[in-house]
Amino acid sequence: MADTRTALIDTYGTLESQLQEVKTKSEEIAQKKDALRRIEELGAQAEEALIFDNKYTEHTMVSLAQQWDQLRQMVLRVQHNLEQQIQARNTVGVSEERLKDFTASFRHFDKDRNGKLEYQDFKSCLRSLGGYDLALAETGFSDPEFETILSEVDPNRTGYVSLEDYMSFVIAHETENVESNKEVEIAFQAITSGGDKPYVTKEELFQALSKEQADYCIKLMKPYKAPDGTLVPGGLDYKEFAKTLF
Repeated sequence: MADTRTALIDTYGTLESQLQEVKTKSEEIAQKKDALRRIEELGAQAEEALIFDNKYTEHTMVSLAQQWDQLRQMVLRVQHNLEQQIQARNTVGVSEERLKDFTASFRHFDKDRNGKLEYQDFKSCLRSLGGYDLALAETGFSDPEFETILSEVDPNRTGYVSLEDYMSFVIAHETENVESNKEVEIAFQAITSGGDKPYVTKEELFQALSKEQADYCIKLMKPYKAPDGTLVPGGLDYKEFAKTLF
């Protein structure tokens, strides 16, 4: 059971391949139910024979049943988590690479491989992702922003954050960024000639924005490359610029 639990946490590959692997594990766990029933029968026979101690194992029927049920619940949570990631990628545009970053960061700080992070590890995990203005864990000062986050991911203050709650939170945060990013792209696209170009020019920026705003954009925007890799004369890549803002 311990090996299966570790395998569920340490799945790799594409989201679809991970989901298929978890579904396979789910079927394997379900099939073990018959073996558990057989052990229960043998346990009952042992009790009838007044045999209450088994020197060959540290497990009891109760502990085995609890572990099996916990494993069954865990596989359902992991499956739901992967389905949630696939939906976020397909519907709101969160990249699979970014989703992998979320998972990799969680695994890095989940030293015990139990699918949970204590608060300080959770805070360090968020800091490693970027985009969260959180105080260093070592400072010892109160952090109102982090307290607000905890109220969202762990309202009952259990002392830890599960993988499922962590992923729900970071996906929601990333979704907000993606939506904001798209709004900025649409705004820049609207000021291009024709309102449909994938790049903007200095002249268009100065015409639509204040001098300070235009100078800021021109300073940070990279030259635009066409799909074939050639540079478009005077073109500035507003899509890449928008991504840097969030």
